[in-house]
Amino acid sequence: MAGVARLAGAGVAAGVLVAAIALPAVGGGGAVFVSAAEELDIRPMELKEPSLAQASTVYDARGRQIAQFYDQYRKVVPLSQVSEVMRTAIVAIEDDRFYQHGAIDIEGTIRALAKNLSAGGVSQGGSSITQQYVKQVLLNSATTDADRDKALEASYARKLNELRHALAVEQKYTKDQILEKYLNIVYFGDGANGVEAAARRFFGIPAARLNLAQAATLAGAVQDPNRTDPGRGRKARELLLERRDVVLDRMAQLGRITPEQAAEAKKAKLGYKGVPQPNGCQAGRHPYFCEYVRYELLTNPAFGGTAQIRRQRFTQGGLKIYTTLDPRMQAAADQAIRKRVFASDDAVASQALVQPGTGMIRAMAASRKFGDSVRAKEISYNPVADSRHGGLIGFQAGSTFKTFTLIAALKDGMKLDDGITVGNGYTAPSPSSFRNCEGENMGIPSWTVTNDEGTPGFKTLKTGTWGSVNTFFMSLEQRVGLCETVETAKSLGIRRADGKPLQEYETFTLGINEMDPVTVANAYAAIAARGRYCAPMAITKVTDTATGRTDAYEPSCRQALDAEVADATAEVLTGVFTDGMMRSVGGIGRPAAGKTGTTDGYATAWFAGFTPDLAGAVSIGDPRGSQRHKLAGVTIGGRYFGAVAGASLPGPIWKDTMTAALRDTPARDFTPVNTSRFGGCAASCAPVREEPDEPAVEDPDGLRDELQLDDQLDGGLLGDGLDAGTGAEADGGTGTGPDAGLDDGAR
Repeated sequence: MAGVARLAGAGVAAGVLVAAIALPAVGGGGAVFVSAAEELDIRPMELKEPSLAQASTVYDARGRQIAQFYDQYRKVVPLSQVSEVMRTAIVAIEDDRFYQHGAIDIEGTIRALAKNLSAGGVSQGGSSITQQYVKQVLLNSATTDADRDKALEASYARKLNELRHALAVEQKYTKDQILEKYLNIVYFGDGANGVEAAARRFFGIPAARLNLAQAATLAGAVQDPNRTDPGRGRKARELLLERRDVVLDRMAQLGRITPEQAAEAKKAKLGYKGVPQPNGCQAGRHPYFCEYVRYELLTNPAFGGTAQIRRQRFTQGGLKIYTTLDPRMQAAADQAIRKRVFASDDAVASQALVQPGTGMIRAMAASRKFGDSVRAKEISYNPVADSRHGGLIGFQAGSTFKTFTLIAALKDGMKLDDGITVGNGYTAPSPSSFRNCEGENMGIPSWTVTNDEGTPGFKTLKTGTWGSVNTFFMSLEQRVGLCETVETAKSLGIRRADGKPLQEYETFTLGINEMDPVTVANAYAAIAARGRYCAPMAITKVTDTATGRTDAYEPSCRQALDAEVADATAEVLTGVFTDGMMRSVGGIGRPAAGKTGTTDGYATAWFAGFTPDLAGAVSIGDPRGSQRHKLAGVTIGGRYFGAVAGASLPGPIWKDTMTAALRDTPARDFTPVNTSRFGGCAASCAPVREEPDEPAVEDPDGLRDELQLDDQLDGGLLGDGLDAGTGAEADGGTGTGPDAGLDDGAR
């Protein structure tokens, strides 16, 4: 070994040459000698260092964590946030001369060489911490199995490349910087990548608080993290405890701690806690809002040009995602739903809260738990959102759509006391009485929409809305135009939950389209904001921890309605609480407006309403299929319902939510109506009869099946998907509709 020692003393190049020539005698034939010698090149070679994959964290509007996402559980921290004893322990056991040598530890390499030659195989490594860091970078950068195998192959070409990279790393960074990078990249076992993740996973504390025994435990885990993974059971924990004691002995041997300190630390138990580190929305505090954020980040080009880029940033980029979620309002929504609808009920109640004038989603709640267990009645989709944000097809919105016809009438110049005399039944005078936005005839003269037990007579925009009279709104939609009503709804962001085009049939005003609470709440928020529509918004800013860059996002708004038209609409909808279907439920102690909605046969029920400061929409239906499993003769929240209408459950849930959510918000009035424009009636207030007083038409023989007028009903009135039903699927939309009396009729 004297010759070897002399060569080693000549410098790094000689040391590498010794290793390159001597070690092949252990592992290969003569061809390897030539190849290794020919490839020997000790010039520094730049190492590409991609950002480390680490967890992305989602925060509410107050900066509290609500969820995290990761492919690799890692939280990158500066060296100053790693306890001094942890730094000492890892250097002592992995590379005790780290601060004295360069890219390669010549003494360590020779020592390993001698040990390997005497053992007749590779029993001891000689890699420095810098070399180990290089290997980890190459391994983490591998995108294919072939790249991964290359990063791990037992070849001198790989070792020489690692050395060349290590030389470049030593030139580029200080020793402390290299140690910081190493501690953040190395795997400790139990799914923990990097020292911060390991400290939290193993002991439930940050790396800055690690004591001697804990630091020695983590330092010992690095050598063979799979074998000593404490999550694998008792035997692995015993091996980890042995490794901890080896580290403590080494630290004492090197004089980094005293023998007494080592002995005292050995008395400590392993102390492994296996602290869960939640990953994904299911483990988060507010799963439905979380799902909305996740889908937004994965599908919106604003967060990355391609789906692959967006996913990689989200699950590996260590993003800090700040959202619009208001924890107080979320708690109000959760509590109001839990009070009236149980997680074990067949029906599901869902609610969204939106801030007028910004589109910021303040809360998303549902009665079921988010998860995959069918037995526990969990749901794995988002019932509060549309399909683009993790939802399915939604529920038909019922008479909440009558508001759009009301708005169209006000836009058309009608005044609040203008009205129409209607009967118990409405039948389109001709197919051309309703035209969709393609100019196609949508009227069905052979089919009658009824009020069931509703009263006929002269109805104004106010009284017709308060009573939610089906025949009045069919007549009103005929007057102002089907397409005009559809376009009004679209201007307020209305689109089907399943992403398909809106069904533009004559019963559009009765809510035949399947919707989600976020979309409906946001449309009503635009009315509250005096016609200012803002796209739904859940994310306010995203900070990329790797680059330090922060992207802030502002509301995307436009004036969708004339402000005075919105004011008049709010005036009419305010009466729903005092003179309409919500009068038995009552108001919330401040100015509020809203509209109930109950679909045909009590398939689903809704309430949508707003104050100047907050809008909300509540839906309830059976996800097994609302047409097959209607809300009649059901028990919900421990209470039996002969039938569930808009004011039966959704209305009270909305009331409880808004009362609590706005408790600390000063009450504000709506802007008064411009009476010179909307007061009184256009000419005289004498009744204008447009429809004869017809009796309700029963449908015992399935008349609707005979009304398949070419394409008018195909996929339209009958709906699509799970909620495909029988006919208009709206409040009293058929000859036997439920639009009767105080229980919200066309609600």
